Amino acid sequence: MKIVVIGCTHAGTAAVTRMAKLYPEAQITVYERNDNISFLSCGIALHIGGVVPDPAKLFYSNPEQLAALGVDTKMRHDVLSVDTAKRALRVRNLETGAESEDFYDKLVMTTGSWPVIPRLEGIELGNVQLCKNYNHARAIIEKAKDARQIAVIGAGYIGVELVEAFERLGKRVTLIDQMPRVLAKYLDPEITEQVEAEMAERGIRLALGQGVVSFIGQDGRVTGVRTTEEIHEADLVVLCIGFRPNTGLLRGQVEMLPNGAIVVDEYMRTSCPDVYAAGDSCAVQYNPTGKPAYIPLATNAVRMGTLVALNLAKPAVPYRGTQGTSGLRFYDLNLAATGLTEQGALDAGLHVKSVTIEEGDRPDFMPTFENVLLKVVYEADNGRIVGAQVMSKADLTQSINTLSVCIQNRMTMEELGFVDFFFQPHYNKPWNLLNQAGLQAGVN
Repeated sequence: MKIVVIGCTHAGTAAVTRMAKLYPEAQITVYERNDNISFLSCGIALHIGGVVPDPAKLFYSNPEQLAALGVDTKMRHDVLSVDTAKRALRVRNLETGAESEDFYDKLVMTTGSWPVIPRLEGIELGNVQLCKNYNHARAIIEKAKDARQIAVIGAGYIGVELVEAFERLGKRVTLIDQMPRVLAKYLDPEITEQVEAEMAERGIRLALGQGVVSFIGQDGRVTGVRTTEEIHEADLVVLCIGFRPNTGLLRGQVEMLPNGAIVVDEYMRTSCPDVYAAGDSCAVQYNPTGKPAYIPLATNAVRMGTLVALNLAKPAVPYRGTQGTSGLRFYDLNLAATGLTEQGALDAGLHVKSVTIEEGDRPDFMPTFENVLLKVVYEADNGRIVGAQVMSKADLTQSINTLSVCIQNRMTMEELGFVDFFFQPHYNKPWNLLNQAGLQAGVN
């Protein structure tokens, strides 16, 4: 069996390492246009902020490890085209410029995503920087050394992590987003208000509800960002607007969402025979709504990549969907979320209610305790849990993993109220916080 894998980041690496063990007789070829694989882009802010000084530690595999598994890893090779009817692809060696043709029995598309780049005046100016891969991380580190005023565009997880890293480096930082709140995709106002207050206290300037119009420059380098409201001075701009699936090679050959995300079934099969896909190039089954959605997360990618390997020979292990579970450390705040926010649920057409609990994480008789805010969103008609968020200086993020399991298993608030959780005063109260949420929903 000849297996060709295009792209080797999270999903590709997970697929290849498992396939090499499951199918030792197979001929596996990987095509990767970059000179590295498996870079954890979620660690860029950690590197910039000095938490992880050595960027080499943000890789969890390398071409040599794949080669040791018997995988033919062709780095710096760009796949130019794929013909699924002929099971053929055209490839260019980026070192030599030579082009060649290859064929496959099974094709695995793990081409990932690429940052959204707005078509705005001045986008080509020096020091307007993307934030996705290892080379971007190195460039940001180098350019930040001499930067005094840094503008980060996009108030999602990456943008929020970056403004903290830059502020810790002593930079003057502006966070720009057209949404009226930070982290609006993941958290409701009860939590984002406190995150924004923390930013203001740290001297981070917020420019929310402002769309970027253009970039201003002098002598070929950026000097500012013009928005719909004002001009923000900046000698370094980092774009964190979001990502779009990198799927042009299969356009018109497989089913896709309008944004280009490849639609796969529960066994990671595309609509084209013997073509599989995983990771940021794909839509995922989003359990809170029961519909396909584009949720580019490393956790989704490694699961889907592993499932490709398990299902390559025959359908064996189905994908159980995702809740889009995620977490963030912002200064001394621990935040995590799963499923839909209350506003997201309403936007999806669901009739929902919510319970919000704000209290100490341990009994009052303990010498110390931290305030915690937990919000759980559920369907009004049947109590099915569809989303949750938590914030505390204490690390209670694992409670969101628990609620992710609840959503995946379609549990109700009534059931949550009586789940068996342990009690020990060092850690919690006799009625666990999640139990309390379930019980309170019963009296709403």
